[in-house]
Amino acid sequence: MSDFTADSIGDLSGRRVVITGANSGLGLQTAVALARKGAHVVLACRNEQRGREAEGRVRSLTGSESVEMRVLDLASLSSIRDFAAGLDGPVHILVNNAGVMATPKGTTADGFELQFGTNHLGHFALTGLLLPNLQEAGSSRVVTLSSLAHKRGRIDFGDLQSERRYRRWSAYGQSKIANLYFMVELDRRARAAGWDLTSVAAHPGLANTNLTAGMQAPALLDAFGGFFRLMGQSDAAGASPTLYAATAPDVRGGDYFGPSGPGETRGGPRLVAPVPRVLDRDIAVRLWNRSVELTGVDYATLQPAV
Repeated sequence: MSDFTADSIGDLSGRRVVITGANSGLGLQTAVALARKGAHVVLACRNEQRGREAEGRVRSLTGSESVEMRVLDLASLSSIRDFAAGLDGPVHILVNNAGVMATPKGTTADGFELQFGTNHLGHFALTGLLLPNLQEAGSSRVVTLSSLAHKRGRIDFGDLQSERRYRRWSAYGQSKIANLYFMVELDRRARAAGWDLTSVAAHPGLANTNLTAGMQAPALLDAFGGFFRLMGQSDAAGASPTLYAATAPDVRGGDYFGPSGPGETRGGPRLVAPVPRVLDRDIAVRLWNRSVELTGVDYATLQPAV
């Protein structure tokens, strides 16, 4: 699969795709690739102006008119609920791509620590609220973006919101390993309930995107900007694991894809392994239940009777 490119994707006509954080970077590249293959692409963007600009760019690059932008702020449960309520009809592919990285200490509109609240809780809530749309599709796929940083991440149930101590990289690592616990547990629950829903994850390795923009620390930006320019691959290349996870016919629930090169930093997509603790069911279930409590989104009440 390491020789996979966006051109390898089959015809996606008749399929609707929702991509969070689609106005730039990996999300925009994912949108362009899928629109070129005939998918109806929904760009879910926090900033309306940037989202409109991205919509125009996708249309221009692909020639597709089946592109739309909808406002979605993953740091606001109200915005997530409004987005889901306004999206009628099936969703065949949901790409949970948006995120923030190593930000100064901050909170979401609902008082959650910014990185955990945006990267994990926002996508947890969105996926749950879109569950009826995903099931309406008949066969659907949810791709959740993680990071190499998950390898140093741990879930601190005693301080999920980093209220006692905030360390930006620890908070980021926690949010990224939470993405993988969520992916694996969603796969388990989909199988148990008999849903035709495939839950998988991907990471881009080192990709030159604007994710560092939220750091708001010049020294960090200079250091990481230089490092990523030297070692990173393009955002188009970084999107390859996501595209494979979203479209390849041999993908199975619970799969995790990343770059095939040294250290999973660059190269074409391949199956990769998360750190072993991601497979700890007790932690995954505890995190799931806590996420339900925090967001008020209970998947059990959103699924049709089986």
